[in-house]
Amino acid sequence: MAAGAPMGAGTSSHIYEGNAPRLMAPSWIFIGFFLLAPVIMMAVYSFLTKEFRGGVIWEFSLAAYDQFFFDRGLFGDEPPSIEWTYIGIFWRSIWQAGLATFVCLLIGFPTAWFIATRDPQSRSIWLFLVTIPYWVNLLIRTVSMKFLIRDTGPLNEFLLQVGVIGEPLGLINTNFAVQLGLFYSYLPFMVLPIYAAVERYDFALSEAAADLYSGAWTTLRLIILPVVKPGIIAGCILVFVPSLGAFLAPDLLGGAKTFMIGSLIEEQFKGNAGNWPFGAAASMILLTIVLCILLVYARNQNKTEIR
Repeated sequence: MAAGAPMGAGTSSHIYEGNAPRLMAPSWIFIGFFLLAPVIMMAVYSFLTKEFRGGVIWEFSLAAYDQFFFDRGLFGDEPPSIEWTYIGIFWRSIWQAGLATFVCLLIGFPTAWFIATRDPQSRSIWLFLVTIPYWVNLLIRTVSMKFLIRDTGPLNEFLLQVGVIGEPLGLINTNFAVQLGLFYSYLPFMVLPIYAAVERYDFALSEAAADLYSGAWTTLRLIILPVVKPGIIAGCILVFVPSLGAFLAPDLLGGAKTFMIGSLIEEQFKGNAGNWPFGAAASMILLTIVLCILLVYARNQNKTEIR
C-alpha cells in the first residue's frame, strides 16, 4: 500500500469482483421474460396452423409464410405465384416510413440546431415545448389530428373563411394525412438525438472554417454534418423503426389505399376470425427487416470507429 493511502484504499474496485452474474441476474430475468419471451412466442406461433374458428392448432408448418409470399388460388390447388398484395403493403410501409424519416430530418435538424444555439436558460423551455405532445396518449393525439384536418374541421373552415380555397380540401384518407400523422407522432424522436449531438459540437470549428473563407454550405457539409452524424443516424432509426410498424396513423388518418404493415398485423389478431399464425409471420418478417437495418448501422459504426 502506498504511503499515506487510507486504510482499505485500492480495494473498492474488487468489491464486486466475481459477483457480476448475481448482480445482473434480475436485469437478465426481466429482459428475458418481458422482451425475449414474447418474441420467441411470436416466432413459435408463426409456424403453427390456423384453426378454422380462430386460434391455432399445434401443428407446425410454413403455411403462414407461404401465404405471405405466394398465391395458390382460392382453394390452394393452383400453381404458386408471387403474392404481390402483402409485398406491396410492406413496400408501402417502407416508403411511408422512409418519407416520414426524411421529413422529420428536414424539420428536426434546423429545430435541434436552433435549440442548441440558444442560451442555456431558454434551451430547457424549447425542449419543454418539443416534448409537451408526449404528455398526451398517442391515440388521443392522432384522433385530434383527424378532427383538425377533416372536411369540416378547423383547418378547412379557416381556409374557407379567408378565401384561400373554394371547397374543403380532401385530406383525410390520403397518403398526406398518414405522413402528417407520422411526422407529428415521431418528430421529437428526431429532434432530441440531434440536439444532444449539436450541444456537444465545438463551434470554434465553424469559426475556424469561416476564417479560412469557407462558405456556410461547405462548413455544414464538411465539418458540422460529420460531427453530428451519430445524432442524425440515431434520430433516423428512432423515427423509421416505429413508423414502419405504425398502425394508428394509417387506420385513423388513412384508408384502404394507405394500408400499412402495422395495420395488417393488427387485423390478424382481432376477434375470433383473425389469423394468428399469419399475423405472427408478418411480425417476424417485419422484425427481420428492422434487425437487418440495425445490423447494417452497427457494422458501419464499427468500420467508422476502426478508421
